[in-house]
Amino acid sequence: MNFLNKILEVKKEEVTKLKQRFTYSSFMDEEFFNTKTISLSKSINKPGNLSLIAEIKKASPSKGILIENFDHINIASIYMECSVQAISILTDNNFFKGHINFLKDIARIKTVPLLRKDFIIDEFQIYEAKASGADAILLIAEALSKNQIDNLTSAAVECGMEVLLELHSTSQLDKIDFNKNNLIGINNRNLETFDVDLSTTLTISKHLPEYATIVSESGIHTKEDINKIKQTKVNAVLVGEHFMKSNNIKESVKEFIKNCNSKET
Repeated sequence: MNFLNKILEVKKEEVTKLKQRFTYSSFMDEEFFNTKTISLSKSINKPGNLSLIAEIKKASPSKGILIENFDHINIASIYMECSVQAISILTDNNFFKGHINFLKDIARIKTVPLLRKDFIIDEFQIYEAKASGADAILLIAEALSKNQIDNLTSAAVECGMEVLLELHSTSQLDKIDFNKNNLIGINNRNLETFDVDLSTTLTISKHLPEYATIVSESGIHTKEDINKIKQTKVNAVLVGEHFMKSNNIKESVKEFIKNCNSKET
């Protein structure tokens, strides 16, 4: 069993427990379910510059704990102070040491759109995301069928959220209706092997329609990495590990944004 399938088996168990604890009606009573969302796609569309989606990620399966003295609210505050375009929040607990409460806590102080990053396979996870203050959710093409992508996208839109649909292979393109899903994430990390290759973005972006809003994810650390991404039609980069492992998150974010905005390549 590859690693992605292992995660999905755990997610099925989590969804079963979620449905035992909540109903659709109970989510509607939560504090954020009926609040207006902030558009992720509009926030990251900055002609001429790369936008930054800064991620809050305590750990990863391949690297273990990324940041000691983890404080999600403090990190989110730094990100917003530095004027990132959006914040991605890992809510998976088993593999990334995240929690849905991280999203709720940050939603209370948010000034930018929040992306719930998890392995979403069921509508109940979408309702939970909206009730917890998410403005957008991540869907992973490799983890879902075409029908699942369509149905989960519709559920998110009905809740007022956007979907960042992620893929890491051109083999997934035939699953995508770009009229419904035009916010596309390209994951440079292979979720089956966890190998990272920045050329994944360069290859897949060539196959996406001109009207798609594109986010490059994973493996982006240096000015050289950013300059490679600038040679494509990518609109934004999603970066987490680079900031989590920094000795000074604020200065790292400022430097990253400077490189994203620089006209030099």
